[in-house]
Amino acid sequence: MKNQLSAEVLQNIRLVATDMDGTLTKQSKFTSDLLLALESLLDTDLDLIIITGRSAGWVNGINNYLPIQGAIAENGGIFYNKNNHNWEFLTQIKDITSHRQELKQVFQLLQSKFPQIEESQDNSFRLTDWTFDIGNLNLEQLQAMENICLETGWSFTYSTVQCHIKPLQQDKAKGLKKIVSKYYPQLLPEQIVTVGDSPNDESLFNSNLFPVSVGVANIKHYWNCLKYQPTYITNQPEVRGFCELIDLMKKKTS
Repeated sequence: MKNQLSAEVLQNIRLVATDMDGTLTKQSKFTSDLLLALESLLDTDLDLIIITGRSAGWVNGINNYLPIQGAIAENGGIFYNKNNHNWEFLTQIKDITSHRQELKQVFQLLQSKFPQIEESQDNSFRLTDWTFDIGNLNLEQLQAMENICLETGWSFTYSTVQCHIKPLQQDKAKGLKKIVSKYYPQLLPEQIVTVGDSPNDESLFNSNLFPVSVGVANIKHYWNCLKYQPTYITNQPEVRGFCELIDLMKKKTS
Protein backbone atom coordinates (compact mmCIF):
# COMPACT_ATOMS: atom_id res chain seq x y z
CA MET A 1 0.00 0.00 0.00
CA LYS A 2 1.11 3.58 -0.55
CA ASN A 3 2.38 5.06 2.73
CA GLN A 4 1.83 1.75 4.56
CA LEU A 5 -0.99 1.93 7.08
CA SER A 6 0.62 1.81 10.51
CA ALA A 7 -0.45 -0.51 13.30
CA GLU A 8 -1.36 2.53 15.38
CA VAL A 9 -3.73 3.83 12.71
CA LEU A 10 -5.33 0.43 12.15
CA GLN A 11 -5.76 -0.35 15.83
CA ASN A 12 -7.76 2.86 16.19
CA ILE A 13 -10.33 2.01 13.48
CA ARG A 14 -13.85 1.12 14.61
CA LEU A 15 -15.93 1.73 11.46
CA VAL A 16 -15.33 0.72 7.84
CA ALA A 17 -17.38 2.72 5.30
CA THR A 18 -16.94 1.24 1.86
CA ASP A 19 -18.14 1.69 -1.68
CA MET A 20 -19.57 -1.37 -3.43
CA ASP A 21 -19.19 -1.56 -7.24
CA GLY A 22 -15.55 -1.84 -8.20
CA THR A 23 -14.56 -2.06 -4.53
CA LEU A 24 -16.45 -5.08 -3.17
CA THR A 25 -16.95 -6.73 -6.56
CA LYS A 26 -14.91 -8.58 -9.16
CA GLN A 27 -16.07 -7.84 -12.68
CA SER A 28 -19.36 -6.54 -11.22
CA LYS A 29 -20.07 -9.66 -9.12
CA PHE A 30 -19.77 -10.54 -5.43
CA THR A 31 -17.29 -13.32 -4.69
CA SER A 32 -16.86 -15.93 -1.96
CA ASP A 33 -13.77 -14.02 -0.82
CA LEU A 34 -15.94 -10.98 -0.10
CA LEU A 35 -18.45 -12.97 1.96
CA LEU A 36 -15.65 -14.55 3.98
CA ALA A 37 -14.06 -11.14 4.59
CA LEU A 38 -17.37 -9.66 5.76
CA GLU A 39 -18.10 -12.63 8.01
CA SER A 40 -14.63 -12.37 9.55
CA LEU A 41 -15.48 -8.86 10.78
CA LEU A 42 -18.33 -10.23 12.87
CA ASP A 43 -15.77 -11.56 15.34
CA THR A 44 -14.15 -8.13 15.77
CA ASP A 45 -15.17 -4.78 17.21
CA LEU A 46 -15.35 -3.31 13.70
CA ASP A 47 -18.65 -2.22 12.14
CA LEU A 48 -19.07 -2.04 8.36
CA ILE A 49 -21.40 0.19 6.36
CA ILE A 50 -21.73 0.08 2.58
CA ILE A 51 -22.06 3.46 0.91
CA THR A 52 -22.93 3.14 -2.75
CA GLY A 53 -24.43 4.93 -5.71
CA ARG A 54 -26.81 2.04 -6.30
CA SER A 55 -30.56 2.55 -6.01
CA ALA A 56 -32.74 2.50 -2.90
CA GLY A 57 -34.48 -0.64 -4.15
CA TRP A 58 -31.29 -2.60 -4.78
CA VAL A 59 -29.60 -1.51 -1.57
CA ASN A 60 -32.61 -2.51 0.53
CA GLY A 61 -32.04 -6.09 -0.61
CA ILE A 62 -28.28 -5.95 -0.15
CA ASN A 63 -28.69 -4.64 3.37
CA ASN A 64 -30.91 -7.59 4.26
CA TYR A 65 -28.63 -10.31 2.89
CA LEU A 66 -25.08 -9.20 3.72
CA PRO A 67 -23.55 -9.32 7.24
CA ILE A 68 -23.24 -5.55 7.61
CA GLN A 69 -24.58 -2.88 10.01
CA GLY A 70 -26.28 -0.77 7.35
CA ALA A 71 -26.08 0.69 3.87
CA ILE A 72 -26.28 4.16 2.35
CA ALA A 73 -27.82 4.28 -1.13
CA GLU A 74 -27.83 6.78 -3.99
CA ASN A 75 -24.54 8.49 -3.08
CA GLY A 76 -25.71 9.69 0.31
CA GLY A 77 -29.45 9.96 -0.31
CA ILE A 78 -30.92 7.19 1.88
CA PHE A 79 -29.79 5.03 4.81
CA TYR A 80 -30.96 1.53 5.66
CA ASN A 81 -30.30 0.57 9.28
CA LYS A 82 -29.76 -3.16 9.76
CA ASN A 83 -30.26 -3.00 13.52
CA ASN A 84 -33.77 -1.53 13.58
CA HIS A 85 -34.83 -2.36 10.01
CA ASN A 86 -35.70 1.29 9.35
CA TRP A 87 -34.74 3.51 6.44
CA GLU A 88 -34.43 7.27 6.35
CA PHE A 89 -33.83 10.08 3.89
CA LEU A 90 -30.48 11.81 4.24
CA THR A 91 -31.46 14.47 1.69
CA GLN A 92 -34.48 16.68 2.30
CA ILE A 93 -37.03 16.24 -0.48
CA LYS A 94 -40.42 17.95 -0.17
CA ASP A 95 -42.28 15.93 -2.77
CA ILE A 96 -40.89 12.78 -4.40
CA THR A 97 -43.16 12.94 -7.45
CA SER A 98 -42.16 16.47 -8.45
CA HIS A 99 -38.54 15.72 -7.53
CA ARG A 100 -38.45 12.75 -9.91
CA GLN A 101 -40.03 14.83 -12.66
CA GLU A 102 -37.39 17.53 -12.29
CA LEU A 103 -34.63 14.94 -12.45
CA LYS A 104 -36.18 13.47 -15.59
CA GLN A 105 -36.19 16.89 -17.25
CA VAL A 106 -32.46 17.30 -16.59
CA PHE A 107 -31.82 13.83 -18.01
CA GLN A 108 -33.82 14.67 -21.13
CA LEU A 109 -31.76 17.84 -21.53
CA LEU A 110 -28.56 15.79 -21.38
CA GLN A 111 -30.05 13.22 -23.74
CA SER A 112 -30.83 15.95 -26.29
CA LYS A 113 -27.11 16.77 -26.40
CA PHE A 114 -25.82 13.21 -25.95
CA PRO A 115 -28.44 10.98 -27.63
CA GLN A 116 -26.44 7.80 -26.97
CA ILE A 117 -27.10 7.83 -23.20
CA GLU A 118 -29.70 5.43 -21.81
CA GLU A 119 -31.51 5.32 -18.48
CA SER A 120 -30.00 2.77 -16.09
CA GLN A 121 -31.76 -0.50 -15.41
CA ASP A 122 -32.21 0.37 -11.74
CA ASN A 123 -33.42 3.93 -12.26
CA SER A 124 -37.05 2.99 -11.62
CA PHE A 125 -36.03 1.85 -8.11
CA ARG A 126 -34.54 5.25 -7.21
CA LEU A 127 -35.87 8.08 -5.07
CA THR A 128 -33.30 10.86 -4.71
CA ASP A 129 -31.22 10.74 -7.92
CA TRP A 130 -31.42 9.81 -11.62
CA THR A 131 -28.94 7.53 -13.35
CA PHE A 132 -27.87 6.49 -16.80
CA ASP A 133 -25.25 3.99 -17.92
CA ILE A 134 -21.76 5.37 -18.38
CA GLY A 135 -21.15 3.26 -21.50
CA ASN A 136 -18.30 4.63 -23.61
CA LEU A 137 -18.54 8.25 -22.45
CA ASN A 138 -15.15 9.96 -22.30
CA LEU A 139 -13.85 12.43 -19.73
CA GLU A 140 -14.60 15.43 -21.93
CA GLN A 141 -18.24 14.39 -22.33
CA LEU A 142 -18.57 13.69 -18.61
CA GLN A 143 -17.20 17.12 -17.78
CA ALA A 144 -19.65 18.73 -20.21
CA MET A 145 -22.51 16.88 -18.54
CA GLU A 146 -21.39 18.04 -15.12
CA ASN A 147 -21.33 21.65 -16.33
CA ILE A 148 -24.86 21.36 -17.72
CA CYS A 149 -26.15 19.89 -14.46
CA LEU A 150 -24.51 22.63 -12.40
CA GLU A 151 -25.99 25.31 -14.66
CA THR A 152 -29.47 23.87 -14.04
CA GLY A 153 -29.02 23.65 -10.26
CA TRP A 154 -28.06 19.99 -9.90
CA SER A 155 -24.85 18.10 -9.21
CA PHE A 156 -23.36 15.27 -11.23
CA THR A 157 -20.99 12.41 -10.54
CA TYR A 158 -20.08 9.05 -12.03
CA SER A 159 -18.69 5.67 -11.10
CA THR A 160 -17.39 2.69 -13.04
CA VAL A 161 -20.95 1.80 -14.06
CA GLN A 162 -23.29 4.80 -13.88
CA CYS A 163 -23.68 8.56 -14.13
CA HIS A 164 -25.76 10.30 -11.47
CA ILE A 165 -27.85 13.48 -11.55
CA LYS A 166 -28.51 14.45 -7.94
CA PRO A 167 -29.25 17.32 -5.54
CA LEU A 168 -26.39 19.75 -5.01
CA GLN A 169 -26.04 18.95 -1.31
CA GLN A 170 -25.96 15.17 -1.77
CA ASP A 171 -22.73 13.20 -1.69
CA LYS A 172 -21.27 10.20 0.10
CA ALA A 173 -19.30 12.18 2.67
CA LYS A 174 -22.30 14.29 3.76
CA GLY A 175 -24.45 11.17 4.05
CA LEU A 176 -21.82 9.31 6.04
CA LYS A 177 -21.26 12.24 8.40
CA LYS A 178 -25.01 12.33 9.19
CA ILE A 179 -25.02 8.62 9.99
CA VAL A 180 -21.89 8.84 12.13
CA SER A 181 -23.32 11.81 14.03
CA LYS A 182 -26.57 9.94 14.74
CA TYR A 183 -25.44 6.35 15.29
CA TYR A 184 -21.73 6.62 16.12
CA PRO A 185 -21.41 9.95 17.98
CA GLN A 186 -18.56 8.58 20.08
CA LEU A 187 -16.29 8.06 17.06
CA LEU A 188 -13.53 10.45 16.05
CA PRO A 189 -12.76 10.94 12.33
CA GLU A 190 -9.52 8.95 12.67
CA GLN A 191 -11.54 5.95 13.90
CA ILE A 192 -13.25 5.63 10.51
CA VAL A 193 -11.69 4.20 7.35
CA THR A 194 -13.39 5.04 4.04
CA VAL A 195 -12.83 2.87 0.96
CA GLY A 196 -13.58 3.45 -2.71
CA ASP A 197 -12.51 3.19 -6.33
CA SER A 198 -14.02 5.94 -8.49
CA PRO A 199 -15.01 9.64 -8.76
CA ASN A 200 -18.30 9.25 -6.89
CA ASP A 201 -16.18 8.21 -3.87
CA GLU A 202 -14.12 11.40 -4.05
CA SER A 203 -15.78 13.12 -1.09
CA LEU A 204 -14.83 10.13 1.08
CA PHE A 205 -11.17 10.85 0.28
CA ASN A 206 -11.30 14.38 1.70
CA SER A 207 -8.68 14.15 4.47
CA ASN A 208 -10.22 17.12 6.29
CA LEU A 209 -13.30 14.96 6.87
CA PHE A 210 -11.87 11.44 6.88
CA PRO A 211 -8.11 11.31 7.47
CA VAL A 212 -7.91 7.54 6.91
CA SER A 213 -9.06 6.72 3.39
CA VAL A 214 -8.15 3.82 1.11
CA GLY A 215 -8.45 3.43 -2.63
CA VAL A 216 -8.36 -0.06 -4.12
CA ALA A 217 -5.76 -0.22 -6.87
CA ASN A 218 -8.18 0.46 -9.75
CA ILE A 219 -8.61 4.03 -8.40
CA LYS A 220 -5.41 4.82 -10.31
CA HIS A 221 -7.47 4.92 -13.51
CA TYR A 222 -9.14 8.12 -12.24
CA TRP A 223 -6.20 9.56 -10.31
CA ASN A 224 -5.81 12.75 -12.35
CA CYS A 225 -9.57 13.40 -12.25
CA LEU A 226 -9.82 13.52 -8.47
CA LYS A 227 -9.73 16.70 -6.43
CA TYR A 228 -9.37 14.55 -3.30
CA GLN A 229 -7.23 11.43 -3.45
CA PRO A 230 -7.14 8.51 -1.00
CA THR A 231 -4.41 8.52 1.63
CA TYR A 232 -3.52 4.90 0.93
CA ILE A 233 -3.79 2.58 -2.08
CA THR A 234 -3.98 -1.22 -1.98
CA ASN A 235 -1.73 -3.37 -4.12
CA GLN A 236 -4.67 -5.31 -5.54
CA PRO A 237 -7.73 -4.01 -7.47
CA GLU A 238 -11.44 -4.40 -6.75
CA VAL A 239 -12.51 -6.91 -4.07
CA ARG A 240 -8.99 -8.32 -3.79
CA GLY A 241 -7.86 -4.88 -2.65
CA PHE A 242 -10.68 -4.70 -0.11
CA CYS A 243 -9.77 -8.14 1.25
CA GLU A 244 -6.14 -7.03 1.39
CA LEU A 245 -7.18 -4.14 3.62
CA ILE A 246 -9.36 -6.33 5.85
CA ASP A 247 -6.55 -8.89 6.27
CA LEU A 248 -4.13 -6.13 7.22
CA MET A 249 -6.59 -4.67 9.72
CA LYS A 250 -7.21 -8.04 11.37
CA LYS A 251 -3.48 -8.71 11.70
CA LYS A 252 -2.76 -5.31 13.23
CA THR A 253 -5.77 -5.30 15.56
CA SER A 254 -5.45 -8.89 16.83
